[in-house]
Amino acid sequence: MSRDDPIAAILAGLGRGESGTSDHDLNPGTRLPPGRRLRPAGVLVPLVGTGGAARVILTKRSSALRHHPGQIAFPGGKQDAQDADIRATALREAREEIGLDPAQVAVLGFLPRHETVTGFDVTPVLARVQGGFTPVPDHGEVAEVFEVPLSHLLDRGRYRVERRRWKGDWRRYYAVPYGPYYIWGATARILRMMAELAGQP
Repeated sequence: MSRDDPIAAILAGLGRGESGTSDHDLNPGTRLPPGRRLRPAGVLVPLVGTGGAARVILTKRSSALRHHPGQIAFPGGKQDAQDADIRATALREAREEIGLDPAQVAVLGFLPRHETVTGFDVTPVLARVQGGFTPVPDHGEVAEVFEVPLSHLLDRGRYRVERRRWKGDWRRYYAVPYGPYYIWGATARILRMMAELAGQP
């Protein structure tokens, strides 16, 4: 791939028809209930900058939240009845959580879907943020908005497999730390898939 245009490499990788990912990828012994129903959700993977200087916007969730407090996440959430489609879900959530105007967003494509251990079918919407953007976080949900160089996230050598206890069992997951930010779980798995699409070693 061309390291000068990693975004183009990701988009080219989308054409390969990669299958979706899952929180269960690293836990092959997991027994999933038959007929389980997953709740649709959409997250925005917002890119700022171009070429080798591109960065990904991420959030640190509020520690006051009931679910996943303090964790690193993409802007996003479950699909609501009023959302026209999953793209609309991701754009709505990004506006609510970090103040990103949908008019500033150019959707580039959809990364492979990801199933979470909490029962969500997540569609990551890859997008470029156009023009100047100053985040306005909803402090009820978001403690911090920050950026990570895309080059860091596309380097598969930076990912490691770790484990922790969850509901009495050991579960393995990907982590890709960046400075003081511990990026792990579903967010790290989606980002690793993006690195795989880009063809980075």
